[in-house]
Amino acid sequence: MTLVQHLDELRKRLKHVAIAAIIGCLACYGFAEELFNLLVAPMVQFMPENSSFIFTAPQEAFLTYLKVAALAGVFLTSPYIFYQVWAFVAPGLYEEERKYIIPVALSSALFFIGGASFGYFIVFPAAFEFFMSFNNEHIQAMLKLDEYLSFSIKLLLAFGFVFEMPLFSLVLSRIGLVTADMMRKFRRFAVLGAFILGAILTPPDVFSQLLMAGPLLVLYELSIIVAAVFGRKKKEEEAEEDDEEEEEATETR
Repeated sequence: MTLVQHLDELRKRLKHVAIAAIIGCLACYGFAEELFNLLVAPMVQFMPENSSFIFTAPQEAFLTYLKVAALAGVFLTSPYIFYQVWAFVAPGLYEEERKYIIPVALSSALFFIGGASFGYFIVFPAAFEFFMSFNNEHIQAMLKLDEYLSFSIKLLLAFGFVFEMPLFSLVLSRIGLVTADMMRKFRRFAVLGAFILGAILTPPDVFSQLLMAGPLLVLYELSIIVAAVFGRKKKEEEAEEDDEEEEEATETR
């Protein structure tokens, strides 16, 4: 495929992803209030009795429900969305490896939802309990809907995508772009990168950054193991080079 063909393929995949996300949002909007209550539950359990969520713009509550429905729609349609992602990557794989696109897409969706679940059930309670501990008689928590929603969505998506690391390691190692030895050599940079990424993806506080950097480092080590087990071996590379040489010789003849 030429560069123009790749760009055209990318455009088509992105269009399919956008349509799927919109359909998911429409399907979830009828349950927006229930989904919102679920999203705020980890915070509500630590909020003082006199605290509540507020909105300061007339449209803020409506937009909040719409964004919650959009977030739920992304998770609902994530198997199809990840199928589009991996289908775009498929040309770089061997023909026998392309038949695993659907299982890999489903695994990607499970990892994505699993990462968001980790953020919701593990990180949210710990983070919100810490943040609400600063509430006292002089400082009362009155949380804005849009700010809480932005905070929550950013963390959920961040943890969802971070948990995709082992799968991307699997595919990139099969393509031959990364190896386990290469990842081991860059381990010290990965540690630094984990904390930098944690600072970028999470709110500007050390506590949230540590909650992001810790799982990142664990997933990086898991990715090294995945690359070592499933990565392309030297014999496979030599066989591929021999096949390419034979094809070139045949074309020359």
